[in-house]
Order: sequence, then C-alpha cells, then structure tokens
Amino acid sequence: MSGFIVGADRSQTTLFPEALDDYVPEESPVRVIDVFVDELDLMSLGFKTEPADTGRPGYHPATLLKLYIYGYLNQVTTSRRLEHEAQRNVEVMWLTGRLAPDFKTVADFRRDNGASIRKVCSQFVVLCRKLKLFQKAFVAIDGSKFKALNNRDRNFTKGKVKRRYQQIDESIARYLMQMESLDRQESALAEKKRQRLSEKVEILKQEIAKLKKREAAMLAAPDQQLSLTDPDCRSMNTRGTGVVGYNVQVAVDTAHHLIVAHEVTSKGTDHAQLKHMGEQAKQAMGHDTIEAVADRGYFSNDEVKACEEAEITTYLPKPKTSNKRTTGYYSKDDFIYREQDDAYECPAGERLVRHSETTQNGLTIHKYWTNVCGDCALKANCTSGDERRVSRWEHEEFIERLQQRLDENPEMMRVRRQTAEHPFGTIKHWAGPQHFKMKTLKHVSTEMSLHVLAYNLKRMMSMFGIKGLIDAMQVA
Repeated sequence: MSGFIVGADRSQTTLFPEALDDYVPEESPVRVIDVFVDELDLMSLGFKTEPADTGRPGYHPATLLKLYIYGYLNQVTTSRRLEHEAQRNVEVMWLTGRLAPDFKTVADFRRDNGASIRKVCSQFVVLCRKLKLFQKAFVAIDGSKFKALNNRDRNFTKGKVKRRYQQIDESIARYLMQMESLDRQESALAEKKRQRLSEKVEILKQEIAKLKKREAAMLAAPDQQLSLTDPDCRSMNTRGTGVVGYNVQVAVDTAHHLIVAHEVTSKGTDHAQLKHMGEQAKQAMGHDTIEAVADRGYFSNDEVKACEEAEITTYLPKPKTSNKRTTGYYSKDDFIYREQDDAYECPAGERLVRHSETTQNGLTIHKYWTNVCGDCALKANCTSGDERRVSRWEHEEFIERLQQRLDENPEMMRVRRQTAEHPFGTIKHWAGPQHFKMKTLKHVSTEMSLHVLAYNLKRMMSMFGIKGLIDAMQVA
C-alpha cells in the first residue's frame, strides 16, 4: 500500500465531534432548507401543528416537510429511500434532529398534506417577490408532457380498442388455421399442440369479453378515454409519439429563470392555457400587468383577446393554416385591410367589401370579395374560383396587434426557448425515467410542487450563495 493514500484503521478508537452541527458545512444546502421551513407559518398553510391530546406523539410537520424538500432537492423522492436516508445520512440527521420516521409515516404526510405542500411552493415565490426579484413582469409560458404511473397498455382510446380487436381477430384466425391443419394429423404430438392452441383461443375470447367491458367504460367517459392504473392521466401526443401522463404548465420569469406559477392538467393541448397561466403569473409576481411569450401551440383567437383584456401582453406566432403560398396563390397577408372603409385592398388594387357573415367554431367571421375578379390580370395568381374571398374575424384587430408586436420583437421566440425549456429538462432529469411516484391528479400536483420548489431553491442558491440566501430569507 506504500505510495498511496492510506485510510484510517477501522478498529482504531477515535473521538468524533461532540456536536452534530460540526458534521454539516456552513455552505451546505441543507441549512437553507432548515431556515426556509422554520420561517414558514405552517399553521396558516394548513398543516396540523397542534399535537393530539391522546395517543402516541407524532412528528412535527416541519420535520417531515424538511425531509421531503431535502429528498426532492437530491433526487430521493420515495418514502422508503427517505426512511433509509434518515438512518444513515448525516445531513438528514442534522436536519431532522436525528429523528428517523418510518416510510409509512413519510408517505402518509405527502398524501395527506398535498394542498399545504402546494402552498409552501407558492410561499417560496412570495419570498422571491419580497426580495424584489420580479421587478420586470415578463414570463415565458410553456407546457410539457410528464409520464404517469399508468402503462400505455392500460390506457384505452377508440383507436387503441379498435387495433386491439383487430390483433385478437388475426390471432384467433391464425390459431384456428393451425388447428385445422393439425386435425389432419393423427399423432399424440399433434393432439397436444391442438389442445394448446385451443386454450389460447379460449384465452383470447375471454380477452374480448374484458375488452368489451373496458370499451363501454371508455365510451362513457367524458373524453372517451380510460386509464386503469391512474384514472386521471390521459394519452397525449408529443413530438409525433404518444405518452400516457399529464400536461404540466409553467410560467418562468425571464430575468432569473424562476418558476413563478405551475399547474398540472389532464388536457393534452395548450390551447386554453395562455390566459389562465398568465393570470396566475401576474398574481404570483404581484403586478397589475404582465408580458408573456409562448409558442404557437397556445394560439387561440379567444385566448389572445382575453389576454389583452386582462392586461396580459402576449407574444406568440400564429399557426399557418392556409396553403395558398405553397400552391402559388397570394396569401391573406397580401391583402391590406382598410379599417376606415371596412374593406380589403387586393394586390391588383381592387376593393374587397364585406358581403356576408358566418359563424365558425363559435367565432363570428366576415366575408369580403369583389365581383371584378373575372377580368383581373392577376387572377391566375389569386384564385381558381369565380372570385377570391377573404375571411376576417370580428375582433381581428387583436390578432393584428399581436402580429405587430412579434414583428417588432423577433427575438421573443429565442427568449421563450432559452427560458421555458430549461426547467422542464432539469426536472425530468431529476425525476428519472418514471416522472411521478403517485397516482391521480391531486397527488401528482403535490409531487410537481415539490419538484418546482426544489428547482427554485437550487436556482436561488446559485444566485445568492448559501450564506447569502440564508441571510436574505431571515431578513425578508
């Protein structure tokens, strides 16, 4: 062993420090957790802080809350692993005062105090506001799909049921054909094979009966989906593939990249989330007005209008739904709207006036056209019909102002990408392949709040330093 660093003799008697505090460095993140929880008014957040008059004394909620925050900050998210950490990890011993609750107690605390834990996450955002970190009310809003505990095979939709019926029918037909072939063979081995195939056919028939029951339950559901393991999760499209899980929405401060608002939903799209998340972010940051940038998945005429009326200034691109450009025709952008005349001017200089009004998807749409298209020299580049018609939503001015803001600030999409996507990548990396350990929307929301709190804590420690953040929390 000469020439190498030699460890201590395991049988040698040593004197350890008398105080447990000596084992935890001053710059340890565990000290931030301790101060943060001690500064909270746990009773006002809904935790039970008064002990019961009878029975065995329980653990104070502050102890279990510290244990969970430490766990999510260090990617230890199961109750059994937290129990193990409390028995062997010196930092956890220091944090809990050498208390080691069993895994059942730890799991019950998270399950029974979900609403209060979510409020703790909100309280950290309040702390950030007190530290004047949100002077500029500007957020990036984004959503991402997180996997639930529900396996894809235990989620049923119309398409999946149809494919499963088809697979079973094909298997039964194949087995029956093999049995028919074996009937022409007179041997003990052929009889055994025929018996095995007969059993397989019977199992598939039983599977059809089960599938019919699940199909009936699936069709009776409001969105015609059925998940057996976690009834609240849904099958969602993401980047061309499907994931059975939840759609997590976040609003991230563009200045410091802190998550100021978040929500877990069972809705697979982002269409109706823009105003809702903007309102949450505005309230969390303590501003009357706010700016928000999002991707085109959030675009909705009604949402853009609602946001502007709620004093939420939005930046998001409008999806390109017209194929006029690709077919060589002029697009709607080539037609100029003259507000004073309520008419469009076409590339040939003709006026398209309003002729009719229709309703599409609950929106009032005005139709504009002119009757001189037949003699126009540019008709071949405009339309193959008798005349070119242009549609305009009755509140199109909201969309035009949105487009003007985006044209004046083309860097907004880069800001959104740099701000909103990093937290999702970080949290998913921390969570591992199985993003959630609990079932149902209520409990998954609690888990997400712990993930968000851990992310914000780590972000603040990076910004302030351990000692600086502790001092800031005690002053605030």
